[in-house]
Amino acid sequence: MPIKIPSNLPAYDVLTREGVMVMDEDQAATQDIRPLRIGLLNLMPKKIQTENQFARLIGATPLQIELSLIRMSEHQARNTAADHMESFYRSFAEVAATGEKFDGLIITGAPIEHLEFADVTYWDELRRVFDWTQSHVHSTFGVCWGGMAMINHLHGVQKHMLDAKAFGCFRHENMQPASPYLRGFSDDLVIPVSRWTEMRQAEIDAAPGLTTLLHSSEVGPCLVEDAAHRALYVFNHFEYDSDTLKQEYDRDAAAGTPINVPCNYYPGDNPSVAPRNRWRSHAHLLYGNWISQIYQTVPYDIAAIGI
Repeated sequence: MPIKIPSNLPAYDVLTREGVMVMDEDQAATQDIRPLRIGLLNLMPKKIQTENQFARLIGATPLQIELSLIRMSEHQARNTAADHMESFYRSFAEVAATGEKFDGLIITGAPIEHLEFADVTYWDELRRVFDWTQSHVHSTFGVCWGGMAMINHLHGVQKHMLDAKAFGCFRHENMQPASPYLRGFSDDLVIPVSRWTEMRQAEIDAAPGLTTLLHSSEVGPCLVEDAAHRALYVFNHFEYDSDTLKQEYDRDAAAGTPINVPCNYYPGDNPSVAPRNRWRSHAHLLYGNWISQIYQTVPYDIAAIGI
């Protein structure tokens, strides 16, 4: 089954060209099934790029997905056209006021990891989002800074600044092969990483109810399950396109910002050679497994979520 998104959303054309099955509202109305309602709380400055990345992954499942784009009420996007935001996004305040519920919610990262959580301008509202998920969302997926923020709010686990940016493609170990979220995963795998902060394994282990599913000896925990809160936290970037790390490297290099060549990314660590994607299959597995778990465990009556 395809993913249901507006036919004038940029991701519609992008995914259609890639062979991902998409449908508009009229097509979706002819199918006699309940679609899974997935929200994307998009905190990234490049909103359209992020929409494409996550729509690509959740749209590759055999289920009908209805994607809703959500923004923070108390923060105005400066890097995405106002008409795009007006056409396709609703504020969290608007969503919460309706009382509607979601089968799944993805909370993206944000390039504000140098700030203390309490210093983020929309931190109070984001904490309300985290609490709201417990009664209005069946399963929440916090990504990078979004995952760090949620695990901090719900468990008090702190993020720590790194001496140097973790930047490149790092090998991770499958710690829980029997986990339904890792169904089909290799024993180890490569995942893109781009962050100045880390979560420490000892502090995650000390928090009751958290299970680390993927871990790297070089860059620490990657994927953590929080069963009691029906949440997953991933601190690295399965969703990245093949050239996302290249874009970050080229941007910083052009600006004169000190930056190392992303490790284990370019063939021969040569930035003049096109990078190769070695994480795409596991990205589809992870998000496909997440969607599958939602489908198998969520109430058919969406109003029963959180009850």
